[in-house]
Amino acid sequence: MKESMTKAQKLTLSAMVIALYAVVMYLTQSFVFGAYQIRIATALYALAYLFPFLVFPLGLANSVSNLIGGLGILDIVGGFFVGLLTSFLVAGIRKLGWNRFLVAVPIILVPGLGVATWLSYLLHFPYPLMALNLCVGQIVPGICGALLVGALEKILGSRNL
Repeated sequence: MKESMTKAQKLTLSAMVIALYAVVMYLTQSFVFGAYQIRIATALYALAYLFPFLVFPLGLANSVSNLIGGLGILDIVGGFFVGLLTSFLVAGIRKLGWNRFLVAVPIILVPGLGVATWLSYLLHFPYPLMALNLCVGQIVPGICGALLVGALEKILGSRNL
């Protein structure tokens, strides 16, 4: 990616993405914390494909948004690392020159398998079932993330990417 953004622009975009993530989580909380956690906000991890500097802010965004869920420090810290790993893998897909539609894979699997590790413990639910539920819930955000990248590539054009 051609780095044409200033530090101030990167900081501004990072803050906007964190805020957007938190707002989307807040507005969708009625179905985000259910049996099938369809976390539309996690589609935003796909932005790390176009803007790799968003890896840390996206991890932070997930951590902050987990304050809404009320499951405590384990969910907040775990959410940070899941967000960090997911967005890092998404950025890696671009760096390796792989197809942008592959961003759906880490968006589905990392939160699905990672979050299940502590949720199964906290909620006393078998890990395999929790992981399956979370992965199913992440399919929609994964697909939306891949579509988001495609749409932004068309809008922004190759001059900024």
